[in-house]
Amino acid sequence: MDATVPSPIVATPTAEPLVRVENLTCAYGRNVVLRDVSFDVPRGEVLTILGGSGCGKSTLLKHMIGLEQPAQGRIWLAGEELTAAEGAARRRILASFGVAYQAGALFGSMTVLENVMLPLAAHSHLDLPARELVARLKLREVGLEQYADYAPAELSGGMQKRAAIARALALDPAILFLDEPSAGLDPITSAELDALILRLSRALSLTFIVVTHELASIFAIADRALMLDKQEKGIIAVGKPQDLRDHHPDPRVTRFFRRGEETQV
Repeated sequence: MDATVPSPIVATPTAEPLVRVENLTCAYGRNVVLRDVSFDVPRGEVLTILGGSGCGKSTLLKHMIGLEQPAQGRIWLAGEELTAAEGAARRRILASFGVAYQAGALFGSMTVLENVMLPLAAHSHLDLPARELVARLKLREVGLEQYADYAPAELSGGMQKRAAIARALALDPAILFLDEPSAGLDPITSAELDALILRLSRALSLTFIVVTHELASIFAIADRALMLDKQEKGIIAVGKPQDLRDHHPDPRVTRFFRRGEETQV
């Protein structure tokens, strides 16, 4: 076998994964984006999904949160199969995890507090005072309690990301999916957001699946990194970021992790 064309990578299964992706193929019509992708995510892990433009990061995320149906394969979240679930069972699974999108996706016509209360109104039987109390507690967890009555437009970019995480936490999920959380942030704000992710992961035993291309964030937060490749249509590397940077035999992987080093003094 040509040494420059590695065999497809399958992430090592764990004994009791909180998230399991098995033989997942994602396609739009005849355009196959990902083929036969499998990996597990144990409880409490921060897994980053990375790779070059067009490699399928966003496609994989959309399938994992139920926005897209796979061409084939299965996805389990907390022991329940999302890909086979229908009706009330599917709605229950979809309510069992939180998602914070790249742009925050906060509703501008609502206050920050009202945004965080939305999942509680949709998926809980709490009355209004109880929903408000829970939302304020979630804002406290991300350091925004004093901004509850602000409009999203009155917050900085980093604060909007924190508010989106607070909303994702509203239903006390075991899994949080974050889409490019550091995108558009300056290095200091990005580092503060990374510290928040780590604190929430450790303090609440949350499992994070984070789509990102930011090297500083990957090295700061990731227990493991999973790298996708456009040509391979799947996983070409998975492991600790430092190990992938320093020891992986595939030059595509080391180039990704060492990009920019040649310009540093």
